[in-house]
Amino acid sequence: MTAKPRSQSDDWDPFGRSIFDSASPRALARVGVVDVGSNSVRMVVFDGAARSPAYFYNEKVMAGLGQGLAETGRLSPQGRERALSALRRFALLAKGMGIEPLTCVATAAMREAADGPEFRKLAEKETGLKLHVIDGQEEARLSAQGVLLGWPEAEGLVCDIGGSSMELAEVRNGQVGRRSTSPLGPFRLQMIKGGKKQITAHIRNLMGDLADQMGRDHDRIYLVGGSWRAIARLDMERRKYPMTVLHEYRIDPESVLQTVSWIEKNDINQLRSRTGTSAARMALVPLASQVLRELMHQFTPKEIAISSYGIREGLLYEQMPDRLRRRDPLLEACRHAERTMARMPGFGKKLFGFIQPVFATATDAQLRLVKAACLLHDTTWRAHPDYRAEACFDNVTRANMGALSHPERVFLGLALLHRYKNSRTGSAMAPIFGLLSDTQLQEAEVLGKAMRFGAMFAIHSPQNAGALTLYPTRNLLELSLTKHGVGLFGEVAEARFLSLAAALKAESVVHGR
Repeated sequence: MTAKPRSQSDDWDPFGRSIFDSASPRALARVGVVDVGSNSVRMVVFDGAARSPAYFYNEKVMAGLGQGLAETGRLSPQGRERALSALRRFALLAKGMGIEPLTCVATAAMREAADGPEFRKLAEKETGLKLHVIDGQEEARLSAQGVLLGWPEAEGLVCDIGGSSMELAEVRNGQVGRRSTSPLGPFRLQMIKGGKKQITAHIRNLMGDLADQMGRDHDRIYLVGGSWRAIARLDMERRKYPMTVLHEYRIDPESVLQTVSWIEKNDINQLRSRTGTSAARMALVPLASQVLRELMHQFTPKEIAISSYGIREGLLYEQMPDRLRRRDPLLEACRHAERTMARMPGFGKKLFGFIQPVFATATDAQLRLVKAACLLHDTTWRAHPDYRAEACFDNVTRANMGALSHPERVFLGLALLHRYKNSRTGSAMAPIFGLLSDTQLQEAEVLGKAMRFGAMFAIHSPQNAGALTLYPTRNLLELSLTKHGVGLFGEVAEARFLSLAAALKAESVVHGR
């Protein structure tokens, strides 16, 4: 790890005092939103004040409100029944959870159907839910805000595809810029006459107009929406990717085009069975794939990022004060986990202070992961000792946390595995380790063994028992014991200190005993 040295006196939390000590974020403890889309109707209840959303409840009904809309100009009769039934249920669930009122938004199908206003009144009369029908510009803005909730530093183009429309929004410097909407949803494309050739030409013309409006200079495109996620899951299947977490999955354009061609050449039902995708969602994948291919051709991005966050998370972001938006989603999620799951909440900060000298030359990005690991180091203590190492690795690599890339997930998981276990040899998780370089594997092991020593050296604070100093040029790890620490530096503590030195490939020396 190489970068500018850091002062050990620096406040370990760059965002200041914990938000849990403030009354206003606690008002966000339970936020319920409903998204009435062209294809699905979903209710999500966010729980906890963490900057990274925790999903207390999540239910989706593939109602298909927009099915046939382009042909008839009206909502699908069956879709109306299913959507209304879902809304009745959601209203009752929200009442049972004490969440009133729900924030409900409706998008393309409701705003474009001739019977949209009538259905809105019926839904409000029968359920008591007030549906806010938003236009395409607002839909694009909220989707982009959902991406900003997951990636505070996001920069590029957000592309949200629904059943009846596709929205684009520019994000930069924490702000949403230019926005545009188009009728490029699969339900709309199903109505194009003339077969694949005509559909391709139609998509190309509309996408060209969008590129002219939004510009072609976006290096990264963030894909939002169920159809995009289904395609990303198929990309994982084609590539034999070792993880199935969709959020923050990165794809290069060449791989996207290969997957689109692969989808076209394979039986869609067989692909569905291999990935567990619903039939209703999979039916839209072929048309969505054609849209995605043209998106790549017209905008020529360097990278694609999949976002599980969209309009619903954008609604949560809408209710956050600016100071909360500026906080790091990863560190806030880890702080929340420590507060609710660790034996001694607050120890993670002390542990970080103790092991920080080992990472004195770490970059900001590396140090951020060290902080996160320290907060999470004791959150799986209830697991059986025989499975604790694997449990914490599995928890982190599959956790619903934002602002965390797949390699960073594996790094954190491996560090926590080594917090409980000296060796990773023979681990069932080995295929996932391949997402890290040899250097990253070694750095994760060092972090894990530093936590393994510090976490047991002293119960209340290892900083009161001793101080670590790493001399990279001398290849030496030094431990200076306090009077209190002399008695604590027993046989097991010494073995773990020596294991840390070995991971650093350094000589070791202990002063004060």
